[in-house]
Amino acid sequence: MIEYIKGEITDLTPTYCVLETNGIGYMLNVSLVTYQELQGQTSARLYVYENIREDAHVLYGFLTKAERELFLLLISVSGVGAATARMILSSFTVAELQEIIATGNVNAIKSVKGIGLKSAQRIIVDLKDKIGTMHNAQCIIWVLVLIMKIWKRLWRRW
Repeated sequence: MIEYIKGEITDLTPTYCVLETNGIGYMLNVSLVTYQELQGQTSARLYVYENIREDAHVLYGFLTKAERELFLLLISVSGVGAATARMILSSFTVAELQEIIATGNVNAIKSVKGIGLKSAQRIIVDLKDKIGTMHNAQCIIWVLVLIMKIWKRLWRRW
C-alpha cells in the first residue's frame, strides 16, 4: 500500500492532481477542498488511497491523514463508493463533515449532489459513533498544540 506521494505538481485541475516523483507522474483524484489548498503550490505531499478494480487502478490523494480517514469511513458505508465519497469531501471540510455527522444533520449531507435521504441517514447512522471518537481525538490534539504554542510564547518572554 502507498502511504503518500511527494513530488512536483505538474498538472492540477479541480478533479485531479499529477505529482511527478523520480520521473514518474502519478495522477491522483482529489477533492475540491484539496484542490483549493494546492493552488499556487509547486510541490506537495498527498496521502494516498489506492482503489484496485478489475478494469483500473485508481489513486485518490488527500492533503491530510484526517481527510483520508474520513474518505475510508465514507466508503465503508453501504452504497457509498469512492466517487460519492469524493463528492461529499468536495462539499465540506473535514471538520465541517465531522460536525455534520456528529450532530446528525441529514439535510446538510442530503444537499450533496447524488445523496438522497436514505443515503444521508445511512451515513449518519453508520458513522456517528466512529466520527465522535475521531473528532474527540482531533480536539485533544488541537488543544495540546495550542497549549504548546502558548507555552513557547511565554517561554520566549522570559
